[in-house]
Amino acid sequence: MTVPALSPVLTAGDSAPWFQIPMLAGEPRFKFDKAGGRHLLLLFFGSAGQARCAEAIRFVHARRAMFDDLRASFFGITIDPEDERAGRIAHYNPGIHFFLDFDRRVSALYGAADALAGKTAYRPCWLLIDPTLRVLARFALDQGEEAMAALSRAIAAPPPVGDAPVITVANVFEPEFCRALIDLYTRNGGTESGFMREIDGKTVGVIDHNYKRRSDYVIESEELRVAMRQRLVRRLLPMIKRSFQFDVTRIERYIVACYDGATGGYFGAHRDNTTPGTAHRRFAVTINLNDEFDGGDLNFPEFGPRTFRAPAGGAIVFSCGLLHQALPVTGGRRFATLPFLYDDAAAAIRQANAGSIVMPPQMVAPEQIGKPEH
Repeated sequence: MTVPALSPVLTAGDSAPWFQIPMLAGEPRFKFDKAGGRHLLLLFFGSAGQARCAEAIRFVHARRAMFDDLRASFFGITIDPEDERAGRIAHYNPGIHFFLDFDRRVSALYGAADALAGKTAYRPCWLLIDPTLRVLARFALDQGEEAMAALSRAIAAPPPVGDAPVITVANVFEPEFCRALIDLYTRNGGTESGFMREIDGKTVGVIDHNYKRRSDYVIESEELRVAMRQRLVRRLLPMIKRSFQFDVTRIERYIVACYDGATGGYFGAHRDNTTPGTAHRRFAVTINLNDEFDGGDLNFPEFGPRTFRAPAGGAIVFSCGLLHQALPVTGGRRFATLPFLYDDAAAAIRQANAGSIVMPPQMVAPEQIGKPEH
């Protein structure tokens, strides 16, 4: 039997490499991992100064209606600085975006350019990516019609059967304990909660209402922290061990979080471990403290539209590597506690990366780390 050899370039079924890359002047770097949850059509065209490549870009613009950043997005990749300077490329929101790959690093990752220094060959191509950031198909530059037809079929096809790999565990906190934590927030109030972003190699805490709207109260009482650890160790950690074969030894963050319907509290799609200062995180935990609210469910965009809600006192546990979002609360207030869990090996990673973390004062406390009792 002759076993077919794998292609040296990315083909159907391969995971699309993640990257960060500049966009047009004055815009933040784009993190490809956040593009999950929609179909992507990538065009590695090299230079819009070449007639065939310019025609491919015009072909995309003529079909702008297909790209809405919800079902599908188009990403064009140039290696020619003149494309930006001469205005040969421009974003059209929603849906059509361009990346500046002047060092050819991303093009090499995807097989459009040679990785070796001194090589000048460039191989323009289309690449179709599914919502889990895996390759569906690859097309030559002159196969734009075929690439667009494949995208249309992919959008129209029913989503694959299967849910996000999460577990829901009821009765982690008893009702009285949930009420005590909510009362703590009610008496003291919360401060605006930011999120972690990598800027110039540093993990920086930032606040951006276009991406997240939440307030947190940091639990300083050691008595309450011990009580939380005891309940996690006895009621949640055995289920994590059973489901994921992972021994949790560390917990990060003791907070009561509030997503308020009055402000449409939410948290946009993100992953919890993609910066140096968060790379140690292994599992995220959402423990809802109440159920008197509308909206506010969890969704994992890479795995379809299904939403998840833990019962009051119950937990949802998932890998920090999964793209997820807390949908807007449309009525009432959602209270939750949101620890991260990891192990001793990950603690060493956190220690090694500690020098890369830069956070404003209001975000230092939520990142304090404790160790559960065993």
